[in-house]
Amino acid sequence: MSIQHLNPTGLHTNPAFSQGVVVNAERLLIIGGQQGTDASGELIATDLGQQTQQALRNVLTVLAEVDADATHVAKLTVFLAAGADANSGYASAFDVWGAHPTAVTVVQVAGFSRPGVLVEIEALAVLPDDAR
Repeated sequence: MSIQHLNPTGLHTNPAFSQGVVVNAERLLIIGGQQGTDASGELIATDLGQQTQQALRNVLTVLAEVDADATHVAKLTVFLAAGADANSGYASAFDVWGAHPTAVTVVQVAGFSRPGVLVEIEALAVLPDDAR
């Protein structure tokens, strides 16, 4: 398994994400949209920062199920409710995710199927050879 992060000369470099990711893997883990909900399915907060942190914790929980972690994630897709301040989500994400600059796409959407949800996060991970 290998993940090579690309930040070509001539493109903006940011410690929060990579411009591209080269993946060499036999096994991929596709993590469906995770929201800021707890183990009982309840939304844990009404603000974007706390929902973002919980959604990322949920992504990490799925990764841990197969002995993987944030370093194995090749791509995150973050869906934000229209009008949400992305900066508050970015700021709080580092507290949970750490400095793992994967490829990231952030999209604003009109809304989610569940009222009150402000963020949903999908992930694509490259599993290590010894993962369950």
